[in-house]
Formats: sequence, structure tokens, C-alpha cells
Amino acid sequence: QVQFVESGGGLVQPGGSLRLSCAASGTIYGIYTMGWYRQAPGNQRDMVATITTTGSTTNYADSVKCRFTISRDNAKNTVYLQMNSLKPEDTAVYYCNAALRLGIFANRWGQGTQVTVSS
Repeated sequence: QVQFVESGGGLVQPGGSLRLSCAASGTIYGIYTMGWYRQAPGNQRDMVATITTTGSTTNYADSVKCRFTISRDNAKNTVYLQMNSLKPEDTAVYYCNAALRLGIFANRWGQGTQVTVSS
């Protein structure tokens, strides 16, 4: 059984910053690529950023490049998303995702955290 605990969402004014965290726990034998996705009402869930196992490679959606930074702490099984210069169009539910080795290889999602950018 794997659990994700997401935190850091909330209400922020345009131009502000937030830092999301997602910690995985349970019987985990390995965590590979981790990422953040977001879904606004009426829209599909889209990739925001991903990071490989060692953190050597990151990938960002064009809309967040140079504003968001993904990182991870493998000792804590945690992935982070630092979001700066937030815009109203960043408003969405943000979900973490991880490729895991449990007894089998699996892909799991966090429960989501709401980010609202509004004045």
C-alpha cells in the first residue's frame, strides 16, 4: 500500500509564490520518474513538470518554464514544485505522480492540492 501526502497549495495573489510537496510512504522498493500535473475545471489533466530518478533531467510545460522548478529528495521520497510569478491561469488542482517499484512496477497519483491564483 502506497500513500502520497501532498501539501503547500492555497490561495495566492498574482505574482506570488507557492511550494508544493508530495511525500510517498509505504512499502516502496524504488521510485523512478516523478512529476506534477494539473487539472483546471473543464480541462484535461496536463503535465507541469517531471524529474528523473537522480534529478539529472527535468522537463517542463512551456507555460511554466522559467517560473516553476521541480526537485526531489530521494532520502525522503519527496518531490517538490517551487512556483514563482504565479498567474491566474495557473489555478488548478495539482497532482503528484510517481513511477514506483512495489511488488510490481506501478504508477500512482496523489490526492491533489488546490492552487488558486487570484487578487
